[in-house]
Amino acid sequence: MIDIYGGQDPRDIPSYSIGDAARYLRIPAGTIRSWTMGRIYPVADGEMFFQPLIPIKKQKPRLLSFTNLIEIHVLRAIRQHHQIKLDKVRTALDFIDEKFQVPHPLVREIFRTDGIDLFIEKYGKLVNASQKGQTELKDSLEAHLERIEVDDKGLAKGLYPFTRSQEENSPKILVIDPRIAFGRLVIAGTGIAAKVLSERFNAGDSIEELADDYDCDRFKIEEAIRFAA
Repeated sequence: MIDIYGGQDPRDIPSYSIGDAARYLRIPAGTIRSWTMGRIYPVADGEMFFQPLIPIKKQKPRLLSFTNLIEIHVLRAIRQHHQIKLDKVRTALDFIDEKFQVPHPLVREIFRTDGIDLFIEKYGKLVNASQKGQTELKDSLEAHLERIEVDDKGLAKGLYPFTRSQEENSPKILVIDPRIAFGRLVIAGTGIAAKVLSERFNAGDSIEELADDYDCDRFKIEEAIRFAA
């Protein structure tokens, strides 16, 4: 078999623009840019630089890896639902890094099995959260982590992004897998790219024609087109 990745783990190859990540993860591009590249912000006597929470490779163009997508996906659970100040988040993430002493701990199974309670404990101390607040954060983190598929080494290998505004109603139909279709969003188990389906549908092909051409369930075709749009 030809190694098209040159010996690199495809999970760590920068492949996604910030725009791609924004569409796949349903997060504003400006937010992702701030989390991964930092930003300058005004202060009373000039400007300060906000250091990124998720480091990415310093190359042009600035692209994200699959590993970065997973980190952003998990960070979204903390920020979007609880509006925690970023300096608090940074302290909590540093705590997790220190505790596990492995690269990218948020993409590992160990974070789900051992890290959530540690994170909640640290988070609670930081923001003086109520027991209810801690429970809600834990539920949110677990809901996000359930969308991540891991390999036998406990590393993330697939991400089923939320495809609907009401996250609890998002089926696990579309997946991002860096080993399939160069990491593009596809229908799970098929390799059929959501973008290709959307383009064909917009060009005039019907749902029935696409389902027949790809020998794929109509509901999955519809979900892919709806999300791609």
